[in-house]
Amino acid sequence: MSVQKFTLIGDLARRTGTKSNTIRFYEEIGLMPKAARTEAGRRTYAEVDFRRLSFIRHSRGLGFSIDEIRSLMALSDQPDQDCAEAAMIARRHLNSIEDRIAKLEALQSQLTEIATSCAGGRAADCSIIEAIVGIGGASEFLAE
Repeated sequence: MSVQKFTLIGDLARRTGTKSNTIRFYEEIGLMPKAARTEAGRRTYAEVDFRRLSFIRHSRGLGFSIDEIRSLMALSDQPDQDCAEAAMIARRHLNSIEDRIAKLEALQSQLTEIATSCAGGRAADCSIIEAIVGIGGASEFLAE
């Protein structure tokens, strides 16, 4: 029989690169279980908590939302369940990232065109300011 080793919140924070207040937040929203407490009321964590927090941190690093992480953790808590749902969550997230990348590339192209159009001169005649005003006016018109 192995002896369970416990660690305090500061140690867990250092081991995972997570701020203590973030760990408490994850507890509040149910991503992390409520921590056991010492007689003095200090939070203690076991190795399973370290693994769970590491999973959360890596998922956040990949850009998964809290709800997506919650769903993935629910799947990982049921090891006999088919992982097709996890694949679906990952593909949906990938599609979202690809959409954002496409929008950012269009933005980059537009901004490159605007930024290189400046020949200097007075701000009143600035082609960059005029281009941005033109974009803003068009987007307001399109939004209506």
